[in-house]
Amino acid sequence: MSDQDEQINNLRLELRRGVVVLAVLSQMDTARYGYSLIQRLVEQGLEIEEGTLYPLLRRLEKQGLLESEWEVGESRPRKYYRISPAGREVLAALSAEWFETIEMMRRILEGEKHD
Repeated sequence: MSDQDEQINNLRLELRRGVVVLAVLSQMDTARYGYSLIQRLVEQGLEIEEGTLYPLLRRLEKQGLLESEWEVGESRPRKYYRISPAGREVLAALSAEWFETIEMMRRILEGEKHD
């Protein structure tokens, strides 16, 4: 991998970091455990690793944006997460910000070149 490829990859990761929170919150209307959430996001084109997702789920729960409960009826216990009322408010605010940012960046990137 060239230095430029590595630099692009690092910048791509920076862009993705904020998107992952929004993506996760958007998928939590239905209670999901970590692996099922990973599968759901991958189906929609967002690759995410367990080492990224599980700490994020715990952090969002600690912040009050997700609620969780353990289900022990299956072969092994699973912790299911669901968006909380506070999480819905944050999701709405972040979604609005996301769409405004997309429009702003479209204008900047497609706009006239100014020197």
